[in-house]
Amino acid sequence: MKALRKSDLRILIICAVIFAILQGLIFADIIGPFWELNLVLIGINIILATSLNMINGYTGQFSMGHAGFFAIGAYMGAIMTVKLGYGIVVALVVGTVSAGIIGFLVGLPTLRLNGDYLAIATLGLGEIIRICILNIDYVGGAAGLMGIPRLTTFAMTFWIMTAILFFIKNFKNSAHGRACLAIRENEIAADTMGIDTTKYKVMAFTLGASFAGTAGVLFSHYFFIAHPASFTFMRSFDILTMVVLGGLGSMTGSVTGAVLLTFISAALSDFPEWRMVIYSVALIVLMLHRPQGLFGSKELSLSMLRSLRIGGKKNDK
Repeated sequence: MKALRKSDLRILIICAVIFAILQGLIFADIIGPFWELNLVLIGINIILATSLNMINGYTGQFSMGHAGFFAIGAYMGAIMTVKLGYGIVVALVVGTVSAGIIGFLVGLPTLRLNGDYLAIATLGLGEIIRICILNIDYVGGAAGLMGIPRLTTFAMTFWIMTAILFFIKNFKNSAHGRACLAIRENEIAADTMGIDTTKYKVMAFTLGASFAGTAGVLFSHYFFIAHPASFTFMRSFDILTMVVLGGLGSMTGSVTGAVLLTFISAALSDFPEWRMVIYSVALIVLMLHRPQGLFGSKELSLSMLRSLRIGGKKNDK
């Protein structure tokens, strides 16, 4: 326990140093508005990727409708600030809870499915949410909900992202997280050992949906608008790509995948037609040479770096 606390403290100090450096570069105008926007987008994508990893990586399910929960958070948060006049804190709470409630209600019946059937069900759910939003005039319908104040800042995104990452890390190391990992490895064996598989699958699904709702609130309050076109199937595919690239079951892998793909997308902003081509080629190369992803199910740590360095020295000899 003491070792874990020391590890958490070290990670927190590293996060504070990274934040101070990035915030200082933003204040000094070394990082301009375009890259500041992408830093915020990286934080949002990290939340989305790690929350989906709770479902796909930790519990072994296959969800394809994460953009639907992202949309619920974005719209519910915007309703709180634009329509009802509340602040960003209320918007974050309502957006997070609303997405979690929908995730719970959907998870109960759908998580009895497995594999392709679950993927199709969650994909349909994401499209149902988007189509419903398209037909609700109260939130702007097809035109989207505009006039959302920019209440999201880089500092807010960074520390909310950090808090969510710490929560997911501790969840994975808890008894609940171990139960989810057991379900991923062998659901029948986990059920035989007395683990309530439905309970833990719904729990992971609800938490993942909640955090996607949090990301949605941050997204809509940074880009001034919540539009149905931002929450299509392709958005779910982007999030899934980040998770697969980093490695299913690895939180640091999801973070790395989110950073890499967001950076690639930003670097190719002048050539948008090439973005999906590069995504596809990257996935094909990855599946051929490292099908488990960059990190597999392991987490990046000092011991891993030491082993890589020692292995590199041995190869040189």
